[in-house]
Amino acid sequence: MGLSRELVKWLQSLDLTWQIKTPKWDLTSGFLVAEIFSWYFPQDIQMHSYYDSTSLDPKMKNWTLLKNFFKRRRIDIPGEYIEGTIHCKEGASTLLIERIYEILTNRQVRKLQKDDLPKTEFTDDAYQGKLPLHARSTASKAIKNNLRITEIMADQNLILNAQKAQKIINDHVDHRREQREDYPDRFHMKPSPGQLCIRRPPPQNTATAISDYNEDNESPVAGEQVDCGIDNMARESSVQFKEIEVNQVDKSAFYNLPIQGY
Repeated sequence: MGLSRELVKWLQSLDLTWQIKTPKWDLTSGFLVAEIFSWYFPQDIQMHSYYDSTSLDPKMKNWTLLKNFFKRRRIDIPGEYIEGTIHCKEGASTLLIERIYEILTNRQVRKLQKDDLPKTEFTDDAYQGKLPLHARSTASKAIKNNLRITEIMADQNLILNAQKAQKIINDHVDHRREQREDYPDRFHMKPSPGQLCIRRPPPQNTATAISDYNEDNESPVAGEQVDCGIDNMARESSVQFKEIEVNQVDKSAFYNLPIQGY
């Protein structure tokens, strides 16, 4: 996810310490972000307070100063963009610099195409989708690409990190399942008995099927269900029922018999 021509020209006009070529790595420390704001807020941003280092502790100190500055100036920058930029997530730094450009210049960034991925989840799915099937990442590689070591170092909550890793694995399994459905020959997938069965549409009306059977005196169409209960048999003129009389035993006579043994 690269920068647009409009953004590149704007960054070059600021005469930064070094040119931003790869935003994911160049903006992670927050030093260049502070230098950009120092051109517009020279009284609030002093560059001697920021560290030009990519280690975790200097990065967190730089971004803590920037967050306080954003809060004091009421600059609306989503926290997801900042966290994604700190941990070098895919696409986070580009969205961050675009948001900064819109705030400082009051202009909208013109984009040729819109991203389908949500802006709160920064993964390498778009990059993996462009690769051939044999070159795409495995489950362990997906965890390594989408769960940075700096995230684990910044927040050492084992349960939270385990949930992040489990979500990455679940997404990877879903993608593999979609690949098996799209390319069954590559994965030697055989159709199940249910998939091999012929699908017939259900009957529109059961009463219509019964009337057609009575008029034509033929078997019903295959796939249609006909109710052959007693009610249907009663409608047939050729079926006759005979009432049978059954003599019931008088049970009162048993109570008048003497008890054996007395």
